[in-house]
Amino acid sequence: MIARTQRTKRVPARLNDCEVTQDNAVNDEGDLIHFALLADSEPLNYRDALKSNVWKRAMEEELKSIEKNQTWKLVDLPDKKNKIDVKWVFKVKLNPDGTISKHKARDCEVVVALACKNKWSLYHLDVKSAFLNGPLDEEVYVSQPPGFEIKGKESMVYKLYKALYGLKQAPRAWNKRIDDFLIQIGFKKCAAEFGVYVHCPKDEDIVIICLYVDDLLITGSRIAEIAKVKDKLKSEFEMSDLGELSFFLGMEFMRRGDGIVMHQQKYIGELLEKFEMESCNPLSNPSETNTKIDECSDEEKVDPTVFRQIVGSLRYVCNSRPDICYAVSVISRFMHDLRKSHMIAAKRILRYLKGTLEIGLLFPIGTNSAGSTLIGYSDSDWCGDITDRRSTSGYVFKFNNAAISWCTKKQAVTALSSCEAEYIAGTFAACQAIWLNSVMIEIKCEPVKPLILRIDNKSAISLAKNPISHGRSKHIATRFHFIREQVTNGMIEVQYCPTEVQLADGFTKAVKLDRFEFLRRSLGLVVCNSSMN
Repeated sequence: MIARTQRTKRVPARLNDCEVTQDNAVNDEGDLIHFALLADSEPLNYRDALKSNVWKRAMEEELKSIEKNQTWKLVDLPDKKNKIDVKWVFKVKLNPDGTISKHKARDCEVVVALACKNKWSLYHLDVKSAFLNGPLDEEVYVSQPPGFEIKGKESMVYKLYKALYGLKQAPRAWNKRIDDFLIQIGFKKCAAEFGVYVHCPKDEDIVIICLYVDDLLITGSRIAEIAKVKDKLKSEFEMSDLGELSFFLGMEFMRRGDGIVMHQQKYIGELLEKFEMESCNPLSNPSETNTKIDECSDEEKVDPTVFRQIVGSLRYVCNSRPDICYAVSVISRFMHDLRKSHMIAAKRILRYLKGTLEIGLLFPIGTNSAGSTLIGYSDSDWCGDITDRRSTSGYVFKFNNAAISWCTKKQAVTALSSCEAEYIAGTFAACQAIWLNSVMIEIKCEPVKPLILRIDNKSAISLAKNPISHGRSKHIATRFHFIREQVTNGMIEVQYCPTEVQLADGFTKAVKLDRFEFLRRSLGLVVCNSSMN
């Protein structure tokens, strides 16, 4: 159940036949994306819901939860005060296998890699009706829920003491509530990543919590200490203990002999079905190697709505599939003026995912030869964009032989040489390396110094190591010399690596199939149901 204001909102005429949802209404579980897929199972209004025993019980449970949390009190509406109307919103929550988990009315890679390295257990907790736990500072009144008005008191309203879903104050109130509690029981919020909390009950013990709205991922060095934290959380909030980690923020986690595989098989399957690609012919590479896409202004235009839905969905898949990062980055550049070739390129990525549905990212168990070393790879494709001749930067970082951070991004300036393009890309990667180092220090997993950054351009490495400004670098903007500063103070060591073993190569350009498959394996992408790859 959410609250809504009585203010009149004007909808553009072109959207009169559409159901409009604000951008911030799309959550990490992809509710908006899945809306059409669930149309047959979710009631459209509260009258339809009341005809179903299942949904009626869900509505009653929601109201019981509100009463239990002492969220509101029935009162007469004071003079000169306005009430906010409320409405029911219905959603079916699914398990990863697609079965119904519950009827409801209403950056974790580093931590996972650390847990696998140390052979720690990972657990998932969910706070029930999280937003109902946040106290309100403002005076707010809402109408009685439709279908549950109290007989003889229909004119009365509820005064809110805690937030309801839909109130603009609700997210802030809930975050403050749980943040205060975690700090109260001994946790410290990470300065570099506000969603991560660390607790060290003893010198050698540690408990880490990754918080995302109402989902908590918990891990640590001792199961007994984790159990104590879980008990404290359950005593303060109504929570669902979902056991060992298997599904978090739309990501699925599968345990096998050599580690944990993070994948999105179910989500990708839904995308293929939604965009009518479930019967398409699979491809073995997400990008064409001999063709670069430009604006294609002479081609016919196609439906931008479907294209944007595909791109948005694929960007979410990039969270577990770095192998499509470059291809998705390229098609994202044409959102403003979509042509037929752009749609074909987007569907090509879906065809590739169809053929690699069972691939996921492996986090190896135990310490390997890389140990606690943070190793980064940085690369660029000089003048790779044939429209504006700007270069593309790409990086990937590995810890304990697991990819924990990756990115593809077109550079903001035009590089005058391949050396300059690689130098700018190196600074882009160095910024990420420093941030990762800060996060890892706070979770008591400080990487070995210096941090390693591997580049396959000797001129760029020389420029990063040489503090003297000369003809090749005096025109480069000051901000791009950040990498030189980090090399000088010993924080980062820039190493040369041959192009053949440059793992960031596939983040800056389309490569041939044998090269692409080598890079995919090197990133730790494996077949989920295979113990060794």
